[in-house]
Amino acid sequence: MTNPLLQNTSLTDFAAVRPEHVTPAIDALLAEANAALDRAVGPDVPPDYDALSMVLEVPVERLGRAWGVVNHLAHVADTPELRAAHAENLPKITEYYTRQGSDERLYAKYKAIAASPAAAQLSPARRQALAHALRDFRLGGADLQGEAKTRFMALQDRMAELSQAFSNHVLDATDAFAHYATAEELAGVPADVVAAARAAAEAEGKDGHKLTLHFPSYFPVMQYAQNRALRETLYTAYVTRASELGAAERDNSAVMRELLTLRAEEARLLGFANYAEVSLAPKMAGTPAEVLHFLRDLAQRARPSAEKDLADLRAFAASELGLTELQAWDLAYAGEKLKEARYAFSDQEVKAYLPLPKVLDGLFHIVETLFEVSIRPAEAPVWHPSVRFFRIERAGQVVGEFYLDPHARPGKRPGAWMDSARSRWLRVDSHRLQTPVAYLVCNFSSPVGDKPALLTHDELTTLFHEFGHGLHHMLTQVDEMGVSGIDGVEWDAVELPSQFMENFCWEWDVIRRLSAHVDSGEPLPRALFDKMLAAKNFQSGLQTLRQVEFGLFDMRLHTEADAAERVQAILAEVRQEVALVPVPPFSRTAHTFSHIFAGGYSAGYYSYKWAEVLSADAWSAFEEEGVLNPETGRRYRREILEAGGARPAIESFKAFRGREPRIDALLRHQGMA
Repeated sequence: MTNPLLQNTSLTDFAAVRPEHVTPAIDALLAEANAALDRAVGPDVPPDYDALSMVLEVPVERLGRAWGVVNHLAHVADTPELRAAHAENLPKITEYYTRQGSDERLYAKYKAIAASPAAAQLSPARRQALAHALRDFRLGGADLQGEAKTRFMALQDRMAELSQAFSNHVLDATDAFAHYATAEELAGVPADVVAAARAAAEAEGKDGHKLTLHFPSYFPVMQYAQNRALRETLYTAYVTRASELGAAERDNSAVMRELLTLRAEEARLLGFANYAEVSLAPKMAGTPAEVLHFLRDLAQRARPSAEKDLADLRAFAASELGLTELQAWDLAYAGEKLKEARYAFSDQEVKAYLPLPKVLDGLFHIVETLFEVSIRPAEAPVWHPSVRFFRIERAGQVVGEFYLDPHARPGKRPGAWMDSARSRWLRVDSHRLQTPVAYLVCNFSSPVGDKPALLTHDELTTLFHEFGHGLHHMLTQVDEMGVSGIDGVEWDAVELPSQFMENFCWEWDVIRRLSAHVDSGEPLPRALFDKMLAAKNFQSGLQTLRQVEFGLFDMRLHTEADAAERVQAILAEVRQEVALVPVPPFSRTAHTFSHIFAGGYSAGYYSYKWAEVLSADAWSAFEEEGVLNPETGRRYRREILEAGGARPAIESFKAFRGREPRIDALLRHQGMA
């Protein structure tokens, strides 16, 4: 039987991949990669950049791509069989990369390259890749010996298992909950959400309306349901997911404790004071203290605005809604009602003008105008019928390709993300250019009946955000493995292109083009857009404090010696310091904080706000020169998107903006100047 994970085709045949393919493919590819590593560190391969690349890069890239497919399917098409295959092979994958990243013989060869006269002849991209390699060897334990190295490798295996377990528990806890509501209970909830809930119940042969904790089902209830008890039921279920307050087999408490303990041990082995220092080593920010100061300074700037937000909300809830004591499950509902009263529109009203097909046309037009490319639908095997495939071209040549998986469904992890299916690379084996391919994944509502899927404005910005990541990955002109596209970009700068794209969602000329009422086809009225614009910074102070809260919590978890035993206490202390809105004592939001326990943002959550400073300042250049100015777009493309990770992010920013970044634009954009 042909194994699709071993096929040397440019695109994976996702429809053919089965759980039983995973282990044979990974075993075969690991054998090739291990043999290549043994050869690379042997006497036959000199300490020469090209020689090492020729031996190692091809088998390691094949392994990475195949495992990337398995990992991707585990996120978007989870089944018990696939989960078991993933769990069986994860330790083997982790062991290989840990072995390669800590091999002192390979490290010695890279150090010899860096010390040789030939290093000066390397291209800038290769010099950057070499510098990253040396740094990553140090962070990968290559300087360790004996028992310390053995322990370090064991830590990597165990932490990978724990991160996967955390993620599985969140998914399982989200999937496990269902509430079958009556039509009366759903008073106030938008008709399309009610219809989808009814269809979900009917599909199970049940009465009522199936509500779940997946965001397209959960959040509209929190925003619009007049029934306070229903909101409390869903909120309680949502904030206690994967905790000791639910099923024991899905409780993430012990997982978090062990992960934090092992991260602290890893840091000590590498000679760092704490895990935050390890995390910051490859980032723009220099020290945990610098990050803590940045976050607390931002909190101080946002606090007056946040206090006014909350006072307005409480006064409105008491006088207009009869809610004299605002509870956590009232906030989204009261906020939506206040927004409707103050600005006379609702998210639901806007949603009718944002059908997904029209939105995509508008998004593609912006990208084509600014970045001098064309985007065309193309054919490729996919993992679900709702997934679409597109090709990006310039002057008839393929620049990149992407899969778009827009809709929520069972077995698909919540949230939105971009991931690499394949990186741009001038292949060392064939000297042919490999163009990049991206996965763009969201969790929007599905079409209902003959109507297209409709997006809220928040979902519109989510789509633009993820597409920004995709452009960073796909428009790169760097040919060197490890620093093309998003690879090698500092984590706290990698959100710049994604947050940058969100700004288009607040431009009238853009919105007019990408909107069309689901029934009449009319574009969004200017009067409604003006109301949205007036409401843009609605509760921005509170939202900023919430992001600062997450960032401080994350950084303290990874700097304080006793954090593993004080997760809930540290969260309470951070809330006491910066939050204004009281949270119920049963809330267990840390237990589903996948960003830091399963998503690569450990001691890095601050980077969302850090990158917002960069993206807002970059956007201000377009405000000054024209939002759809091709010349500004060309400069942004060349200095930010095409440069990838081939130089420090601050250099790319200064090449585009002509100066150091400033916080002024962020404060102005968020109404806090």
